[in-house]
Amino acid sequence: MSEHTNTTPTDSDEPGVTVRTHTELADALPYLLGFQPDESLVLVAVHGSRGRFGGRVTVGIPTDPADWAVVADAVTDALVTGSTRRHGLPDGIVAFLCREPGPGENGTTVMEYLRPLAQHLRLAAGARDVPVVDALCLSDHRCWSYCCPDPACCPPEGSAQKPPGTSAVAAAAAYAGMTVRGSLRAMQRRLLPPDDGGDPRWGTALDTACCNLLPRLVDEREAAEVAEETLTTTADLITRLHRLPRVKDPKAADGCDDRAIGTEEAAAVIVGLQDRETRDRAAEWMEGPLAPPALRLWRALARRCTGAYDEYAAAPLALAGWVAWSSGDRTEARVALALALRADPDYLFALLLHHACDEGLAAESIRRVLRRAGKDRGREAAEVAGTADSAAGGAGAAGTPDVPGRAGGGDGKGTSPSRRRTVPLPLALRRPGSRGGKAVVPRPFGAGDQGAGTVRPGGAGLPPLPVRQRGGRPGTGPGGPRAPYGAGPGRGPSGQLPLRSSRHGRRASGGRGPKGRG
Repeated sequence: MSEHTNTTPTDSDEPGVTVRTHTELADALPYLLGFQPDESLVLVAVHGSRGRFGGRVTVGIPTDPADWAVVADAVTDALVTGSTRRHGLPDGIVAFLCREPGPGENGTTVMEYLRPLAQHLRLAAGARDVPVVDALCLSDHRCWSYCCPDPACCPPEGSAQKPPGTSAVAAAAAYAGMTVRGSLRAMQRRLLPPDDGGDPRWGTALDTACCNLLPRLVDEREAAEVAEETLTTTADLITRLHRLPRVKDPKAADGCDDRAIGTEEAAAVIVGLQDRETRDRAAEWMEGPLAPPALRLWRALARRCTGAYDEYAAAPLALAGWVAWSSGDRTEARVALALALRADPDYLFALLLHHACDEGLAAESIRRVLRRAGKDRGREAAEVAGTADSAAGGAGAAGTPDVPGRAGGGDGKGTSPSRRRTVPLPLALRRPGSRGGKAVVPRPFGAGDQGAGTVRPGGAGLPPLPVRQRGGRPGTGPGGPRAPYGAGPGRGPSGQLPLRSSRHGRRASGGRGPKGRG
């Protein structure tokens, strides 16, 4: 078997871990990904004569074997294309097929069941002139190689893996600073609703919040008020979670957070975050001591998007991914952003963040954009407040009635063209056969922000409240100019491919067209 050295793809000077056997290669996988994969297909690109690990792709194993050939071709193409773009054509691929036995199964049964998938991968890689160096099946704490015919090296009953954290690879990985966050399923469980749907009051509260807030969100006069209410409630919730005692167990910590968040206020924030500008302002809680409670809040809100409101989870999941990435946790960031794209495959905010995270961009570049946007809004709000005070004094001295001013000058000249505010409707309120229903009204640029200049101080232990944006170019956000829909970024060579729900294939049969939000 070849010797493989795992180093950071972008910096070969980082500490590495050398593996020499199939068992060591299997033990190294969780440290390579940052989590324990389960029910997953993992492909790793190999570069150089010593087998340096490069880009990675992780997807779930389809339950229908009829889909294996298509999936194998797609993930192989994604890995080879992405790796070639960044580091050149890979010299080989290592495949990991991870699946635990079901009722009446054992590891050997699973290995034989997945053998056709391994063969599809080898054919797909061969068609691209890249050999599969090894293909391992990991099941029931044992590993099998589909490429090694030597029973002395790879016995038919498989090679036993050591308990997690006890192997020499685990020690070397810990010394190199590589950590494992737990299983992929456990990480997803913190971001998804409970299997039983959770508290029935969550759905009822979302119904009520939609009835109360959606008409206001599409009404120009009240949209700014809804944004301020949403951000004020968000700030209060972040402060509340920040003051809770720290709980080490993740499940117990999530339960404590859920009990601290009211049903009605959580529903109001979830619906308010469907507005793009409000969501972008909420993304400014991204660093410092408020980042951990903000991340916990986004997780808790995503867990409450159940039933017909599963698509509403895209906003809090994308925010959770962004805060995790900004805090230095790319593993949870990729998981959260992949779930956001599974909830809404066209959610541009998540698409841009997922692509940037996969491409190895520094989160600081996005943080600078958000900081600058916050400062600009504060400066403009102060200017607007000063102008309003001067206008009010001048109008009183002249004895003329007050007239609501227009952004950019009272004569109305030079105003930007109108933009469109789009708010997703829950499934229960959409027409049959329509997945992407929207309530849409034209929004005059700069209108409806009369009360936007007030900045709530960050005293009394409350987080500073981002100021509502005035002006700027329509369609811009933390990710920069918005790309045309349908021309989104490709998949990166590392991390997870965006997960897709079964609804993603409806567009080809006359489903939803291009979206106007994200």
